[in-house]
Parts: sequence; structure tokens; C-alpha cells
Amino acid sequence: MSGLDRRGFLKLAAAGALGAGLSACGGGSESGGGTALRYAWWGNNIRQQNYTKALKEFSAKNPGILIEPEFAEYTAFQERMTTQMAARDVADIFWIASAQVLTYHKSKLYRRLDDIPSLSLADYSKQDLESFKLGGELNTMPFGIFIPVIRYNETFAKEDDVDLPPADADWDAWAAFLIDYAKNNPNKRKGMPYEPDADMQFEAWLRQRGEQLWTEDGKAGFTLDSTRAWFDWWDKLLKAGAVLTLSEQEGMGPDWALVGKKTLAKVGNSNHIIDDAKMFPDYRFKLRAMPVAPGAQAGHQYLYYPRMAIYQGIDDDKLAAAGKVVNYNTNNVAMIKTVGLTMGAPVNPKVFQQSYEFAGQDEKEMLTVVQAAREAERKPRFEAPPGTSTWRTAMARVAEEIALGRVSTADGSKRFLDEVQAGIARTR
Repeated sequence: MSGLDRRGFLKLAAAGALGAGLSACGGGSESGGGTALRYAWWGNNIRQQNYTKALKEFSAKNPGILIEPEFAEYTAFQERMTTQMAARDVADIFWIASAQVLTYHKSKLYRRLDDIPSLSLADYSKQDLESFKLGGELNTMPFGIFIPVIRYNETFAKEDDVDLPPADADWDAWAAFLIDYAKNNPNKRKGMPYEPDADMQFEAWLRQRGEQLWTEDGKAGFTLDSTRAWFDWWDKLLKAGAVLTLSEQEGMGPDWALVGKKTLAKVGNSNHIIDDAKMFPDYRFKLRAMPVAPGAQAGHQYLYYPRMAIYQGIDDDKLAAAGKVVNYNTNNVAMIKTVGLTMGAPVNPKVFQQSYEFAGQDEKEMLTVVQAAREAERKPRFEAPPGTSTWRTAMARVAEEIALGRVSTADGSKRFLDEVQAGIARTR
């Protein structure tokens, strides 16, 4: 046996079985008396381990359902989806990358969900269910909630003896604080990294001004003036030395492990505190809502949902089992206990409240800010239309050019908006 003893052979066989799936089944819809379901998701190695464990726990509680995992890193996941779409060989249950929500919808990948008896919708309000729908149909299921936040290092604030602006401070007040902090703190820290390409914060900025990132009919909902004002805000901070330079943060897309030691605060998603705080266990991090523009439009707050779907082409005899898997992912606190809250706060209101019972300090910080946003008045939010999958990359490229002095905020804003609109036009 090529030098392997029996124990070594069995270990190798077991490892191969885990890599192939969570069961000993093959690829059919029925195998060994059970229903086999392909489940596709993305993330890092820790998420892979956590979800693999959770799906095994599900199968143990539902012995007739066998899960075949299809895991990949985020970019590789989307590339694989493109290949599978072309071949009409999509997993039975799959996560949806944010930039692809309406692209996959246009490609008719989603199956309707509200007619599957094994998927319970009883815990959700009418407003919740309406906010989940795409094109007036419940065909994807959110399984987390993010909101845009400012995360700050409370340990640094105490060391530097500074008081942050009040919770209702506007963008100018926050900028003034960051400029003053960077000039005067004894540890020579900067206020924040340079991140004009922070997409959720940009969306908050727009909604406060009565605009949208995307419109209901699939267009760019933001104006040139609002875009330029956004880049101007960041450019002012950069020129005043309040944020890290590209050199100090080693380019766009700063590495948190590097910049976390250099800055007081950072813009980000509410769920990021869970993983990021672990990199600096000696520091205490807290979250606060985004600054609010004077005269901000009512209903400007919003929730972002990571979504999952059941494939439109799923075999009818697998549908009930698929509904049970989605139900376990979204409506059962046991799933959250195993996978944690790195994909955001639970969408199900009951599971959300149950999560407080086992949440750690950073997780409770995240749950608290999300709960405040859930209780706020909110106008509808619309997903990115087909043709916009690279809009964040385009925004980062313009932000970098502005920082390097190669383009003005006015010209960069026009270039960015033109590129977004051209991408949408190509898909029509």
C-alpha cells in the first residue's frame, strides 16, 4: 500500500471523504436512501470548518438529508458560479455574492421560496418579507444583517485622553475631530485609514442626501455632485494628515493587521468587529453609527443582507429537504451557535434575541448597533444591477488616483460615474 500502514490508510480515506462531502453519497438526488444536496458557500478556512461542522450537525438531526459541500474563497466562488451557470450545473443551495444578486436573478437561478412548507416564514414581519423580495418575489433568503459603522479603539481613546464626537455628530464634526486628533495625540496615531472606496459608507452618505446607490429600475441612483462631495471629504482628511497615506497603509485596501496599530478608528461593516478584534486581543473596540448629514432624509438608515438561494433547476423530490436546510440556516439558533456571527446579526427576530445569550463582548457590540438600525425608519434599498460587478474596483481605482494627485475629485467622480453607467448599459 505504498508504504502506508492500515491506520495511515484509514486516516487518508477519512480525509478524502470529508473533502468530497459530508456524507458517503455520490452525486445523485437519492443515495443510500437519503436525499443528497449540494451546498455552496465562500469564506476563509475558519468559516469552512465552522460551516462544515454545522452542516454535519444538521445531517445528524436529519439523517435522510446528505450535504455535499462546495466551498471556495470569495473570488474563486464567483468564478466557479459563472462556469456552473453556463453549464446549468449550479448547486442546489448557494450563497449569493453581493454584486451578483440581480445578475443571478436575471439569469433565472433562483427558485421561489414562499411555497416550500419546510421553510418557515412565521417569525418575520410583513415589512421584513417585503424587504427580502427581488422583483416582487421571495426568491432569496437573507441569513445575516450588516450595517455601515465606524469602529474605534476605546483603548487608544483612553490612552490619548480624547472624547469622541457625540453620536449625532455630522460629517464635518467627525472630520474636524479626526484632524485635531492626528495633530495632537501623544502617540502619533492617525485618525483612520484612507478608504473612500468603503461602499457601505458611501451608500449611507448618499441615502442621507436623498439619493440611492441603485434605483429600483436598475440604474445608478447617485449624482455627480454627491460623489464629488464624498471624494472631497476624504481628500480633505488626507491633505490634513488625518488619515493614513497610501504609503503608510501600503496601498488601497489597507490590511487591518497593519493599520490597526496606527489608527484610532476605521470605517467598516458591523460584523467585521468579530474577526478583526481578535487580531488585537489587548485592545477594546467599540462601534458607533455613521455621522449624519444636516437635514438628513428620513429613512436613510438601511440594512444589508447576505443572501442564499435554492436553485431554480432543483429536482422536485429534493425541494422539501432543501427547504429544511435553508430553514436551519436562517431560523435555528443551533446553526448560529456553531458558525458564529461573522456573517452578521441573525435576520430571524427570535434567533436574534437568542443570540445575546451566548454572544461574546464583540458580538454583543455588533448586535446592539444592528438592533438600533432595525428599529429605525428605513426607506427601501435596491440591489446592484447587472453590469456593476466591478463598481467597487472602479471606485478604489479613482480614489487611488485622487490620492496620488493624478486626477481631481471632479474629474475622478465623473470618470467613476461614467464607468458605472457604461457597465449597466452593456447589459441592456
